[in-house]
Amino acid sequence: MISEAPIDVTSALRVQGISKTFGPVRALDEVSFDVPTHSVFGLLGPNGAGKTTLFSIVANFLKADSGRVEVLGQDPARVSELRGRLTILPQDAAFQRNTPIMEQLVFFRMLDGETRDSAETEVRRSLERVGLEDYAKRGARALSHGMAKRLGIAQAFFGSPEVILLDEPTAGLDPASARQIRDLVQELRRKATVVISSHNLAEIQELCDRVAILDRGRVVADGPVAELTAASRELDLRLSRRLEAAEVDRVKELPGVAFVKTDNAPDYAIGFASSEGNDWDGAVAGVLRELLDLGVVPRRLHEGQSLERHFLAVTGSSGTERPDG
Repeated sequence: MISEAPIDVTSALRVQGISKTFGPVRALDEVSFDVPTHSVFGLLGPNGAGKTTLFSIVANFLKADSGRVEVLGQDPARVSELRGRLTILPQDAAFQRNTPIMEQLVFFRMLDGETRDSAETEVRRSLERVGLEDYAKRGARALSHGMAKRLGIAQAFFGSPEVILLDEPTAGLDPASARQIRDLVQELRRKATVVISSHNLAEIQELCDRVAILDRGRVVADGPVAELTAASRELDLRLSRRLEAAEVDRVKELPGVAFVKTDNAPDYAIGFASSEGNDWDGAVAGVLRELLDLGVVPRRLHEGQSLERHFLAVTGSSGTERPDG
């Protein structure tokens, strides 16, 4: 039984003790976390962790067996009070293939109470923001997969939504299209709280302020990305080339270096001894000097454990997929 806690005005979304079963399968088990207002929040987990089920409950597509969800202090079941304030963009939003995109989106806005003139103005402006203005009079069949994703994002610019749920917004996209979607998400964060469900951990680490990691229906980690990835003294590097074995040995011998992980070369993880008195900044500087002396340039650098490594540690995942949920 969930107690009646007062509304937290600093939280755009509150998930409290949510459980859901499907026959013998417990998809969600007492899931709780808060999403701060005006943040970008990542919902992560292996396939079968319960992400899709939780998104569906937050969007009021499914009913939880127990627990409570609050969106902007409201029960999602009270649809009229959240109209225009909550936007949900599913992973593969469907559009009519032959009906002009402009007509479809204008129709959606008129269903929300807009006049035709105001709807057309708003739709045209949103299509321009996602770079699809030249396709306004064409059907969805003219769009590539990446364009269709951008069309879905365009709807998040309608009105003044305060909470936006994005389910796998860059799944299946090429790097250039994924970058366009990430740029659009950064633009959305200026006006709303954004919650993203994704398998792309590097993307989540780049975009999100906080994350919750689900595994087998339970929250196994929840907190600011910076805190979760700073759990160990590591330096994550993408180098301009692979290191030779002798070069790896040279790095291992540097003061303060505890290990060098080479299994994902040219991505490397360098761990440092964490005993009191060790000079973390000095040890990092020593590694960077050594790499430059070897003629190797760091293309990407992150201090602390990568989100991917933290994810694997808390889920015990070996990459084996389970049925989605």
